Amino acid sequence: MALATETERDAAPNPKARQRGRGTRRSTPNFLGGLGGWLWLALIILPAYYVVITSLKNQAGFFGSNPLAPPSDPTLANYQTVLEADFVRYFVNSVIVTVGSVIPAVAVSFMAAYAVVRGTGRIIAASHTLFLMGLAIPLQATIIPIYFMITRANLYDTLLALILPSIAFAIPISVLILSNFLRDVPRELFESMRLDGCSEFTMMWRLALPLVRPAVVTIAIYNALQVWNGFLFPLILTQSPDKRVLPLSLWAFQDEFTVNIPAVLAAVVLSTLPLVVLYVLARRQLVSGLTAGFSK
Repeated sequence: MALATETERDAAPNPKARQRGRGTRRSTPNFLGGLGGWLWLALIILPAYYVVITSLKNQAGFFGSNPLAPPSDPTLANYQTVLEADFVRYFVNSVIVTVGSVIPAVAVSFMAAYAVVRGTGRIIAASHTLFLMGLAIPLQATIIPIYFMITRANLYDTLLALILPSIAFAIPISVLILSNFLRDVPRELFESMRLDGCSEFTMMWRLALPLVRPAVVTIAIYNALQVWNGFLFPLILTQSPDKRVLPLSLWAFQDEFTVNIPAVLAAVVLSTLPLVVLYVLARRQLVSGLTAGFSK
């Protein structure tokens, strides 16, 4: 009996050994995934590296050296040339258009998404369907009607002509994203605040907004990228040099500095620098908004 007992004990699975085996399997490195990640990182970093180092070269260094070699004599003369070509004015115009488009679009989208999630009735359902239909309309298909309305409203060649269409095209996707986040907020929280005598307006700003702040930051950054890099509206709806935004100014710089490639790339660096700063400041909220729901 003792021998049989010892044999059964030896044959029985050892929980600690099983846990060690599981831990070993989990710690196995994924070489293919790591290699793919490094390749993707190289594809992203290499163009950015080329743009930055080229913007620090003079024309002789650009044409006479290895394109990927660091500059032997770095210079900021290209940046000075760009700044002297009314770059600051174009930058301020882009900031005005971006801020003037993103803030109203996010505010209206948040209130609309709250009404869609918390409201009832046919009008609310119809409005939600209307927002979803807005996602199916391409921007290029509406440029002629938008041009007609802008000219009839005497807004042509103004920054407001760029702000209003940008708000309209930012609302549908923003409402869709925010409404999905608001549906995840427990209804018990709203009911408890209602019992305390809070109105819908108070619950919207003091309860719903703090809980979906990562989503709000995410759509704000997304819409800011779309407006900041927008080219079609500035090309069609403006014509004066003092109403140019950065994407249109880069196009003008390409014609002005045809041979001076380092100066053109210096303008590219200056135009993308605000987006990099925005990402650094809001990266935590952005990552939280993008990864929300993956742990469910």
